[in-house]
Amino acid sequence: MITSIPIDKKEILKHYKTIAVDAHKGIQGHVLIIGGSYGKIGAVCLSSKAALKTGCGLVTAFVPKCGYEIVQIAVPEVMVLTDVKKKCISNISFNLQPNAIGIGPGIGQNEVTQKAFLKFLKTNTIPLVIDADALNILSQNKAWFILFPSRSILTPHPKELERLIGEWTSEEEKFEKAISFSLQYNVIIVMKGAPTHIIDGETIYKNTTGNPALATAGSGDVLTGIITSFLAQAYEPIQAAILGVYLHGLTADIALPKTGFQSFIASDIIDNLGEAFLSLEKQK
Repeated sequence: MITSIPIDKKEILKHYKTIAVDAHKGIQGHVLIIGGSYGKIGAVCLSSKAALKTGCGLVTAFVPKCGYEIVQIAVPEVMVLTDVKKKCISNISFNLQPNAIGIGPGIGQNEVTQKAFLKFLKTNTIPLVIDADALNILSQNKAWFILFPSRSILTPHPKELERLIGEWTSEEEKFEKAISFSLQYNVIIVMKGAPTHIIDGETIYKNTTGNPALATAGSGDVLTGIITSFLAQAYEPIQAAILGVYLHGLTADIALPKTGFQSFIASDIIDNLGEAFLSLEKQK
């Protein structure tokens, strides 16, 4: 029997902080989103915009050269750095000091990208959210797990989780393996699904928001941006994960009467974040 703490409004209000009246962009956190490859720059656009719409002051995207104009036009509020290569990331290099980094959306699994990711993991000490193909690269190189910064947040969907922790034959075994992985590497696992669970060592949280509308392309990229944004705003990693998962699901609950299941897309998550935050403010 799996016992879990429900992520509901009562739990959220323990963690959620209102924005200070004297806030400015310099103290609201700086997010760096690293990702994108030829044909998958949209993932970075979604993550970057979600990070901004979740309250952080500054967002920079690090993309291959082919993504420069796309990100600048799609999300004009986001700053852009580019890799030396045109179609994929080959060397992660930046001269800024972000408060949190989200890596993986649209990044692909090119061999030079894998080498760049390893080099990055060896030197990076900044709080990290790892998603998508960054997780798939890790699952092929399990010796790299020891390079996670303490309290990194991993956001796998079921297939990505299986590649990381191995196959399971029951729900109980899945949770046992995830708990063991979390304890061994001191990471938080956001197990995306219906419902989403968060594994923090032996503590399990179960989300109470969301619906099948979230099963759409780019939904995970948006979640990465949301969680990374909270991390950059000085929330503890577990708080960032809890708040991110709850608000992500809440946007779909808010939007459903207007969009229905079929017409809901990842951009609708971003568009409904404002209303989701307002519902928390009312409670606060």
